[in-house]
This record gives sequence, C-alpha cells and structure tokens, in this order.
Amino acid sequence: MDGPSELGMIGENFDPGLAGRMREDGYESRSGSDNFEGASGDDQDAAAADGPAAKKKKKYHRHTPNQIQELESFFKECPHPDEKQRMELSRRLGLESKQIKFWFQNRRTQMKAMSSPMCTNCGGPAVAGEISYEQHQLRIENARLKEELNRICALTNKFLGRPLSSSASPIPSQGINSNLELAVGRNGFGGLTNAGTTLPMGYDFGDGAMIPSMKPMVSELPFDRSAFVDAALAAMDELIKMAQMDDPLWIKGLDGGLETLNYEEYRRTFSGMKPNGYTTEATRETGMVCLRGLALVETLMDVNRWAEMFPCMISRAAMVDVLSSGTGVPRDNALQVMDAEFQVLSPLVPIRQVRFLRFCKQHSERVWAVVDVSIDPCQDAANAHIFPNCRRLPSGCLIQDMDGKYSKVTWVEHTEYDDNVVHPLLRPLLSTGFGFGAHRWLATLQRQCDCLSVLLCPDMPGEDNTGITSAGRKSMIKLAQRMTRNFCSGVCASSMHRWEKINIGSVGEDVRVMTRKNVSDPGEPPGVVLSAATSVWMPVTQQRLFDFLRNERMRSEWDILSNGGPMQEMVNVAKGQGHGNCVSLLRGSAMNASENNMLILQETWCDSSGALVVYAPVDVSSMNLVMNGGDTTYVALLPSGFAILPGISTSFHGAQPNGALLKPDSDGSGGCILTVGFQILVNSLPSAKLTMESVDTVNNLLACTIQKIKASLTAT
Repeated sequence: MDGPSELGMIGENFDPGLAGRMREDGYESRSGSDNFEGASGDDQDAAAADGPAAKKKKKYHRHTPNQIQELESFFKECPHPDEKQRMELSRRLGLESKQIKFWFQNRRTQMKAMSSPMCTNCGGPAVAGEISYEQHQLRIENARLKEELNRICALTNKFLGRPLSSSASPIPSQGINSNLELAVGRNGFGGLTNAGTTLPMGYDFGDGAMIPSMKPMVSELPFDRSAFVDAALAAMDELIKMAQMDDPLWIKGLDGGLETLNYEEYRRTFSGMKPNGYTTEATRETGMVCLRGLALVETLMDVNRWAEMFPCMISRAAMVDVLSSGTGVPRDNALQVMDAEFQVLSPLVPIRQVRFLRFCKQHSERVWAVVDVSIDPCQDAANAHIFPNCRRLPSGCLIQDMDGKYSKVTWVEHTEYDDNVVHPLLRPLLSTGFGFGAHRWLATLQRQCDCLSVLLCPDMPGEDNTGITSAGRKSMIKLAQRMTRNFCSGVCASSMHRWEKINIGSVGEDVRVMTRKNVSDPGEPPGVVLSAATSVWMPVTQQRLFDFLRNERMRSEWDILSNGGPMQEMVNVAKGQGHGNCVSLLRGSAMNASENNMLILQETWCDSSGALVVYAPVDVSSMNLVMNGGDTTYVALLPSGFAILPGISTSFHGAQPNGALLKPDSDGSGGCILTVGFQILVNSLPSAKLTMESVDTVNNLLACTIQKIKASLTAT
C-alpha cells in the first residue's frame, strides 16, 4: 500500500542470539570434548606464530551441548572433513570455520592419545588395545568437570576475596545474607521440567526472540566486580524486607488504595539518600500469576524473554555481562549486568535508560527473589552521564510457588527520577506510581501469562475462527506483537528505530513528529515514514473510552480507513479471559473494487494499568498466508492506534498526605489520558525528501481524530 494518505506497516529485524555469555578474564572456556591438555600441532603453531601476547589473550568459547552433539556425530562418520564439509558445519552450527577445523584436530589428537593410555606410575600401557567410546566420554567429562571446578575456585577467590580450594566441599547456601558463590552454570534457556511437565519460558513461536538485538549503551564496565557482589547482596536484603514488612514501613491507602512507602521509616531502616531535587516513587503490589516459579525466574533472567513479557514497558534491553550464571539449583546466585529502556506510552514522558545489576537468589525451598539495582555512578564514573535522569533503587519481585500452576508474586518498584523532564499532564500519573510502578508491572505480567495459557490450550477460544488453523492463530498473535511493539517505538521514540525528530512551528509543542527511511526492512513498505503522536486528557473513564475505540460499529466516527461506514469483524483470536483482550481482523466498506483486498489487523487489551488499541492495514493475500501459519516476517505494515492511561482525580494532583496513593478513578472524575499515534508512509522512495505538506497532513489527521473522538463521546 503506497501513497501519502495511506496508513501502512512497520517491521523488525529479529535477532534470537541476545543472551549474555559468561566472560572470564584470563581463563579458557572450551567445549566439553576439547578440554584435554595439549592441542593439535596446527593449533600450537598458530599460537606460536602470533607470539606470547597472542597466547595470553587467546580465549575459547564453550560450545553448546547441541553443537557438541552434532560435531561428535559427524566425527564418527568422518573424522577428516574437507573444506566444503567444514563450511557446511560452520553454517549449520553458527561457528567459525576455524573453530570447526581446530575442534576436529583436537578431537583426533584426543582419540590418538586415548587409544594407548599410559600408566602414570610405571609408564607402561594401562589398558591393552583401544578403550571403549563410553570410557572415552567419561574421561572427557571428568576433565571438563575438573577444569570447571578449578575455574569456580579461581573466580570465587578473585571476586569474593576469599580462597577456595578445588578439593574443598561445596559451600551450602545459607539464605540471603550468605556470600555470593560465583560459578559457571550449565543451564540453558529452554523449558524447565517440574513434576513431569515442561513449563514454557516466555513466548516461543519457533524462530527466536520477538525483539531486535540491542547493543549495550556503553561497552566498558568497571573492573571492581567485587563491589558489584556487595551491591547485589545489599539490594537483595533490602528487597526481601521491602516485600515482607508492613506497617510502619508501608502505609495502607484510603478506601483500598495502593500502599505508599513511609520514607521516614525507610531512612531509619535503610541507608542511602536520593539526589538533590529528584522525585522518589515507591510502590508494592501482590497478586497471583498463572506461571510456575522456576519458569518465571527463567523468564526474568533471560533478557529476550523478559522484554517479550513486558512489551509495552520495555522498549529495548541488552545483556552487558554475566558475572555469575548460578550455582547448584538453576539461577540461584545468578548475577548479571543489564541495560534497559523503560517506557510509558506517551510522547510526553521521556524513556528511562538504566544500567543495573540483576541478582537472583533462592530464598527458601519454594521461594525465589529477583532484584535490580542501578550501578552506583562512583563504580561506573566514566559512563555516569549516559543515565542522568533516573536511578533504580532495589526493585524486583518475590516469587512463591503455589499448588498447581500458579505463583504468588510480590512486586516492589523503587525509583528516583528527575520529574522536570516530564510534561505536567503526566506528572501526577508518575508520582502516584501508575506510570512505572509495581501495579503496572504485575498487571502486565498477569495479562501476558494468561495469554500464554490460552495459546497452550488445545481448544483455543474465539468468536469466529472459521478458516484459521491453530498455527494461524499463533501467527496472527505474533504479527500483532510486532505491530504493537513498533507502535510503541513510534510513540516513545525508542532507539529501536532511528527516528529523527522534526521541530516545526506549525506543530504544537505537545505533538512529537519524527521521520525515518526504510530501505531494506521487509517488515514495512520501503520509503519515508512519518510518525506523529500526542497525549491529551479525556473527560471519560478508561473503560468507556476503550469500549468506544474497539467497537467496529462505531469506527466510522473517527477512522478514515472505514470510508464512512461500519466495519465487520471477520476473525477474533482471544488472548485471555478478559473481554476485549484479543487480536482481530476487520473489513471495512470499500469505496471501489481495488480496496476489496484490504483488511485491518487489530490488537486490543485492557486491564487496571491501562488499555491499548493498535491497528494496521494489511492485504488479503498476506493475511491468508498468516492465517495458515505462514511466515510473518515479510508482512509489511505500519501501525497506528491508541494507548489509554488511567486518570488521577484533579483534587489529588500534586503532593499527597504521607505520599498516599489512590486507585484510578472509576467514576470518571479524573478522566483518563489518551495517547494517539500514527505512522504513515509519505513517500515510497527512500531517497525522497520530507515536505512540509506531509507534516501538515499528519498533524491535521492527529488533531482531527482527537476532535472526532471527543465529539462522539460527548454526544453519547
């Protein structure tokens, strides 16, 4: 779909390899089958040619179990692969050709050495003839475990400042105040098995992560990692107390309102002062989540799955470093350094860029805790200017496994931020915790877990799914996820896309207009893309506004794509038990025969944290492919839509007595905040220049849509 007045489509480049790896200064990390002392002749010659410095810096990366299994299977059939075979293995396994070559050289050396093992006492043959393949595998595994144990001891000594002999017995975990045991874990990011049932880890549609790769905002890390360990342990201790203590640390809100932190009691209990002039927001919320505890822990500790679980709250996330992948029980004592961009769906609230530690600890048999805390500027002084407006105090969640498939989650959010960068319209929302607070995190988690339960249900509910397969329902949801993520990117100016802000006098100061060019992304039409977004206060409740916007019979009141007539819902795929939480396919009234092949893909949801209505035009042929479970990567779309945030009563704007927080208004006295965003293809040539006429057209469309919505709601 081309043309200046057409609402088109956006896409993403998927990168499934965004998981952090353990990096250990001065230690080699090899695959399970190349840990023997001694290397092949070619390997040694190459190292010698590079000189002593190269030998010292040379490092190896541990191969995955799948890679080792593939290599072992190929070795049995062909221990001397030619260059073509090595290139094919390199492509299939994601390894460099040189790595393949050295692996086979080392493997042949090992087999040669193992065919005639020598007795260490007398120097004679230990076993007559060749040893069995099983014995060989046991010796390789034994050597690998020995190397791993030595590495664990060295890391413990290096990072914790206390010696640990490789012959010593393992140190038992003794609760949240015990010393952190840094080690190299062997647990992958796949499903966990609990009582014979595989638990899903996030949204896996079969082709990797749903979000694009994000590089760390800055690459350097301070080298005093022991300070990180101390900070993580202190943050965990604070999180547990914040989650478990009640009065006087937390004060109950009036009439069932949200809890608020008693800052005087907090300062008596914990140390630390907020930066001068910064605002503090602290919230706590508890609820049941339809996901087992270990599955939730794995989701939080995997940077991709974490971002997928909170798509409207996290615009981008990256693993900077893995200081520990855990010891013993999966993820226990895991410690990571992460970068993230947090967002509220409004152009009037700047994205919060934060670098923080994430620490996971098993608190007791069925209780886990995951805590985040910003890296102190004095520990990372060189990069302190990168994150100037926000500091994440100990925040996170306490997870208790319950009977069945549920977990009880207590979420704590505690942040210091500069509210001078926030528009006055949104300041009350943020100060009361409804922007970035625990209430929103938990509501999002519950909604996403409900969606996952529905997807795994064999009889997936729906109002009219005629002609769509089970794989097609998943493909529709996947395409809708991409559409919604790109809508958020355009509203919040995420660095996921390279937007260029436009400052023109004809555009209001509360309207953000941006542009970018697409040359090669198959997920959106090529050309110049223009994005326009703004937020306004609406004198109606969140629920009423949501019901109006998602009603296909009322769409002609505000949507130019309806061509002045009602729309028909053709397909509805439910994403949860709540009414209106779904992905649907709409058909409008066609003005001419050529428009009969155009449909509207739409995603809607509503909960206590807000609501969303996002849509994009798609052609019939593309949707036929999607509804049969086809690849959604090449379905080009540009999203538009609405985000609704709860309103706070005007009588309570500003400072609250004792910081008391209220629930969002249900009677409409506080109204709600509506964010409107459009992404439009203004020229199909990427080399074209943006014109003032295009900017004025989008700006007028934005203003006209808001006026029509207000007029319709006032009339009814």
